[in-house]
Amino acid sequence: MKISEQDSRILNELQKDGTLSVEALSEKTGVPRNTCWRRLKQLEESGIIKGRVAVLDAEMAGCGLSVMIFIRTSNHDDHWFERLKQTVSTIPEIVGFYRTSGEIDYVLRARVSDVKAYDRLYKKLIGNVPLADVSASFIMEEVKEETAIPLTNLV
Repeated sequence: MKISEQDSRILNELQKDGTLSVEALSEKTGVPRNTCWRRLKQLEESGIIKGRVAVLDAEMAGCGLSVMIFIRTSNHDDHWFERLKQTVSTIPEIVGFYRTSGEIDYVLRARVSDVKAYDRLYKKLIGNVPLADVSASFIMEEVKEETAIPLTNLV
C-alpha cells in the first residue's frame, strides 16, 4: 500500500496524539481542514487506522512489571493452538502473543503488578495448555518503547 505525503503527515500526528480534532490535525499537518477530514475518513475506511486509544502509564495503572514469556511446545496441531489462543485470550495481563521462528515457538508479553502476579498468570497458563517448556525474562528497564509505526515504506 502506498500513501500520499499528506496521509503520512496525518498518520504521524495521530500516532503522537490520537485525540486531535480535525482542526488541530489540519493545523499541525498543513493539510486544509476539509481535505484533512476526507483523508482521515479514507484512512479509517481503508483499515490502516485500526482505532484510536489512550496509552497509559503502566506503573500508574498498577502493572509496572513487564515480562517476556518464552514457550516451546512439541505439539503443533490446530486443536492445541486453538486451546492456547483461547487460554491467552482469557488472561488480560497478556498484552502480546506472537508465533516465532527458531528455537522458541511462541513469545508472550505480559504486564503484571509483581512477581506473585506473574506466578498466578504462569499457573493459569500451564494449567490450561500442555507446554514443553516455559521460561520468562523480567524487563529491568524499558529503554525504548514506541507505539508509533514507521511510515517510511508507505510513502
